[in-house]
Amino acid sequence: MSPSPLPGPRTLVAGIGNIFLGDDGFGVETARRLAERDLPGHTEVVDIGVRGVHLAYQLLDGYDTLVLVDATARGEAPGTLYVIEHDDTAPDPSPGTPALDGHRMTPDTVLALLHTLCAGTGGDPPRRVLVVGCEPASVDERIGLSAPVSAAVPEAVRLIEELLRNGEPSVAPGLNR
Repeated sequence: MSPSPLPGPRTLVAGIGNIFLGDDGFGVETARRLAERDLPGHTEVVDIGVRGVHLAYQLLDGYDTLVLVDATARGEAPGTLYVIEHDDTAPDPSPGTPALDGHRMTPDTVLALLHTLCAGTGGDPPRRVLVVGCEPASVDERIGLSAPVSAAVPEAVRLIEELLRNGEPSVAPGLNR
């Protein structure tokens, strides 16, 4: 018998990234700051870091919405924020990607693993998956965010709070959706 769900739809906000690779630590830093905020009671914030397999297993606990927070290179100016609705029509990782390399699992690979786990357990994946991403300036080996990415963290926190409360963020300058 599965545990009783929390009242209201459950949401998991997961900060992803490697703090030893500069701006790749964006998701981890954003999750750290978000965890200090007063969020709706149905929301959990976790620092997943590079533990993608852990995230897939945690999602088996049953969440309606997953918000992944990660550095997301899409060719815009460093510090640009994105809100991306994940398209679940192609959950398979790209060919040649090791499925269980716990230190290199992309969000797509984590979600593909989750679908495999759900098929085996009868669980359900989150109904909605959003990625709140930030354009990195550098993911070279170093600790600490670049100035533009560091400046984007408070705006990302505000944006995620708005998503959690209203379901959709208002469009801010420099925000791509």
